[in-house]
Amino acid sequence: MAVETAILHTFAARAGRCWRGLVAAIVALGIGYGGFVYAANNSIQGGKKEEGGFDGDAPTAILIEASSGSVLFEKNADELRAPSSMMKLMTTEVVFNAVKKGDIKLTDEYRISENAWRRGGAPAGGSTMFAALHSKVSVDDLLHGAIIQSGNDACIALAEGIAGNEYTFATEFMTKRARELGLTKSTFANSNGLPDPGNKMTVRELAKLARHIIRTYPDMYKLFGEKEFTWNKIRQQNRNPLLNALTGADGLKTGYTKEGGYGMVGSAVQNDTRLIVVVNGLEDSEDRATEAKKMLEWGFRSFETRTLIAADQPVGYAKVFGGDSSSVKLVSPDPIKVMVSKNGNDKLIARIIYNGPVRAPIAAGQRVGIVRVWRGGNVAMETPLFAAEAIGTGSTIRRALDGAQELVIGMFRAGVEKL
Repeated sequence: MAVETAILHTFAARAGRCWRGLVAAIVALGIGYGGFVYAANNSIQGGKKEEGGFDGDAPTAILIEASSGSVLFEKNADELRAPSSMMKLMTTEVVFNAVKKGDIKLTDEYRISENAWRRGGAPAGGSTMFAALHSKVSVDDLLHGAIIQSGNDACIALAEGIAGNEYTFATEFMTKRARELGLTKSTFANSNGLPDPGNKMTVRELAKLARHIIRTYPDMYKLFGEKEFTWNKIRQQNRNPLLNALTGADGLKTGYTKEGGYGMVGSAVQNDTRLIVVVNGLEDSEDRATEAKKMLEWGFRSFETRTLIAADQPVGYAKVFGGDSSSVKLVSPDPIKVMVSKNGNDKLIARIIYNGPVRAPIAAGQRVGIVRVWRGGNVAMETPLFAAEAIGTGSTIRRALDGAQELVIGMFRAGVEKL
């Protein structure tokens, strides 16, 4: 059953002051996930403007800190919309992953089919790298074309080269990889975001995907910051306006379709802090750039990183079933950090969530659950927790007692559910 160990922190994050301590630790058994979920549609997190919060115009938006995943602002972040060319991030991630695993090489060459040329090349009139019909282009150059020039032809060529055809690439390769990354809502019908009812993503999942790309492929990520690329003797500028408008900006992708409106996934680093912004549904390209820049500047100005719990320090305990110990200590190999408001108004609640009791034996380093941190009613960040020590199988008597205890708890829960 789902178990939560609630570690209630009421922190006053005031400049120059220490964290207020741990107020209480409560073990709550049998509480399901349903009561504590991401903010629903039409939610806004980030505080009122007069209190130092952000007042944005984008219909859907999110701002996160890349290291911890802390959510600093969100507005309708789980609303599915057409991602337009921002969906190319999923295509490039599939390719990056295939290169990393050795399934393909950057030097491999894929042929520009008539389909890729007509639907994504010069005849289509959209964004293109101008790859010549029937020419062979390396994976490396196709990635440059897809990322820097937003080439629809480059994406189709990559899809056809890897999966045989674009539809299979979208519905199988992209969807499978998205689910592996925890993108549960995203759906894909092509490789480039060209208008199709099957192309849907949320700004939250776009931000999560961008964070994954930045953290997993640091060398390949540098492509997003290159300001121009020349192919077929045609030089094109990177379509990301942030690269020339904001200090530290180095990615990621713009997008536009009539259905989805103007959108952008952007990222920048200032003072060793990286923020990721996603906006979508705006009516003007200039509004898109202004909104993204304004949100990033607000984030850098208004927040700072604080450590809740140091690396490898006990975060809490999980109940054990049938073990030589009744509980197991949980730790995170990395510091548990969260971005907090500099004005000191943040109140955070951290809860350990796991399926338990955890059945023995348990290996040291075994993943047991997660710690999830709320800012008010919204999830600010979450990170996995692992067993700090091995727990062996307990005696026959110990297992019998644990079994009896679980039986009583199960009967109690069943009775409550009937009330």
